[in-house]
Amino acid sequence: MKQRSSSLILCFVLIVSFVASVSAQTCVHNGKNFIPNGTYDANRRLILSSLPSNAAAQDGFYSGSIGQEPSRVYAAGMCIPGAEANDCSACIKLKAHLTGSAGYWEIVPQYLVMNTANINSNITEFKKIWEGLIHGIIAAASAQKNGYKADVAALTPFQNIYALMQCTPDISSGDCDNCLRQSVIDYQSCCGEKTGGYVMRPICFFRWQLLTFSKAFGNITLAPPSPPPSPPPLLQRQPSSASDQAKKTDTGSRNISLRTIIAIVVAVIVFIIIIIIIIVVVFARRSARRVKSDQQVEFNQTGITTVRSLQFDFKTIEVATNNFSERNKIGRGGFGDVFKGTLMPGGRDVAVKRLSRTSEQGEKEFKNEVIVIAKLQHGNLVRLLGYSVKGEERVLVYEFVPNKSLDSFLSDPIKQAQLSWTKRFNIIMGIARGILYLHQDSRPKIIHGDLKADYILLEADMNPKISDFGTARIFGIGQTSSITERIFGTEGYMPPEYRCEGIFSVKTDVYSFGVLVLEIICGKKNRSFYSPGPDLVTYAWRLWREETPLKLVDQTILENFPAEEVTRCIHVALLCVQHEPTDRPHVSTIVSMLTSTTIISHVPQTPGSLDSLY
Repeated sequence: MKQRSSSLILCFVLIVSFVASVSAQTCVHNGKNFIPNGTYDANRRLILSSLPSNAAAQDGFYSGSIGQEPSRVYAAGMCIPGAEANDCSACIKLKAHLTGSAGYWEIVPQYLVMNTANINSNITEFKKIWEGLIHGIIAAASAQKNGYKADVAALTPFQNIYALMQCTPDISSGDCDNCLRQSVIDYQSCCGEKTGGYVMRPICFFRWQLLTFSKAFGNITLAPPSPPPSPPPLLQRQPSSASDQAKKTDTGSRNISLRTIIAIVVAVIVFIIIIIIIIVVVFARRSARRVKSDQQVEFNQTGITTVRSLQFDFKTIEVATNNFSERNKIGRGGFGDVFKGTLMPGGRDVAVKRLSRTSEQGEKEFKNEVIVIAKLQHGNLVRLLGYSVKGEERVLVYEFVPNKSLDSFLSDPIKQAQLSWTKRFNIIMGIARGILYLHQDSRPKIIHGDLKADYILLEADMNPKISDFGTARIFGIGQTSSITERIFGTEGYMPPEYRCEGIFSVKTDVYSFGVLVLEIICGKKNRSFYSPGPDLVTYAWRLWREETPLKLVDQTILENFPAEEVTRCIHVALLCVQHEPTDRPHVSTIVSMLTSTTIISHVPQTPGSLDSLY
């Protein structure tokens, strides 16, 4: 019972470290991590174990630290004001058990979670009521000494909006106001039409829902509707005779009764008409959405671009894949399973990616992929043949590539032995040319953002094709970089500035390419080096520093390979994985270095991997 009640209150836990140490789980501001079971980890566990009792004993808020630099750990825990001590302690104990993050936080980064459903009512009226409630809570919370406010607003006679905001009590009113306003701005920029969500920052918290989510709302009641204005007073007249007064009283009573009946009848008729209009509008909108969903999907890139000519009938795709049979399943791509299909008539083999219905990013990935690669034509990029939509179903149809992915070769010792050095070098060059097209020749410029062996498909002649553009970014003319708070990628392939700060650019793909080249040369995936030794990038760097780079080469090709060409590829790969983006070459330079026999003048320095920084 105690645990259940604690889930109804609100609390959060924050762990902060100015210095964390080596290899392991979670990214912090400077790219470093702590050693599991080390001094930092011991301090972290100790302060988390004492946090529930300390917070409960100090009116629901406690912040403190433990240990000595560089393993000192700072932590804070907070409950809503008025929470019972037992509930507060139980809630923080649960949160502390789930907490695994460490970093130096001020107002960023943030943790943002949204509901997946959209508001179906009048969005204009909803925003008016929602914004009025939210701005009122910001003003009240920042003015309160405890930095807290929860309130409710009526959206309809049967639906309320519940919102709660809280700042840590150790900050100023201005900092509280600024943090809450920024949280609301960030929420509105991505999720303004969703049915709820929350934003958590190190010094403030904001959450709203259409359903009550905390004990905090138990004592809040909506103000009753204002009474109708009183009718104007009747003009006073001279007293009349008793008989006249009796007649007027009788007539007045009849008139008042008649007016009351007419008013009630009119009100009922108007109410019925309004209900009918609402029902008609709701059904019309649902019907329109269903028609649009089943027959066409518009992909707006610049405000005028609409992709329709690539649309397949969904029944055609079901027939081609034997109704998405498990026997036809050939793998998994970003955000969904991939099936082999045969289009009729003609018998053309295709690859069909069926997006997962449970993926929050599925819809964005679907539209993004069609927008990005619908018009791309290059021998080293997978070709999108079309898409299909039916209700919640979203499928993408690609050309069929028989040899599956590069990952399937690197993960299978038998297939791996089929990769001669000539084939490996051709794969490296094909990937480089594909990236060069995206970065330099494509209009607009495209950053893939998640290059890895799983997304490099191999044709029958082993020609590589880059696939899965669901998380790709489109850059405008002159744009060189951007920042995101939502990081999508694969650990081991992401450069430090993207992994830890959300900064992505053309150099993001360059870093991933460098990791791919090292994987192709050694015949092993980057993740194979995580335990017990260093990661692949660090291992390659150590061999280079010891002037024994050829020890990296896959044992299956040791007897027959051009040492100078392999060394050149390792050299280029290490330049690609440099810690600073400015030290990494552009793809055009990479292609030139790989195809030239001249000496590469640039000398690689310590790379930006998880382990090489220590």
